[in-house]
Amino acid sequence: MTPELTTRFAIVTTIVVGASIVFGTITAALMEGRAVVRAFDNMARQPSVADRIRGLLFVVLAILESTAIYVLLICLILLFANPFRTIFGF
Repeated sequence: MTPELTTRFAIVTTIVVGASIVFGTITAALMEGRAVVRAFDNMARQPSVADRIRGLLFVVLAILESTAIYVLLICLILLFANPFRTIFGF
């Protein structure tokens, strides 16, 4: 295709990836913060179950962090191995 169309495709892809990584990581970070605050509140109310809450908190944080890693993976695929290139003939 034309160099202008290739440049436009690269710019649009970069903008979409940038927006995706920002919104994907902000959402995960906010949910991690909420989970930690709720866990600390519950630990303060019931210190006897603090060990169980802490263990559950680590599992929840790992799941939330994996969401941010999946967002990063999708963004890297869109940047370097974009499957939509073949549709547009690049």
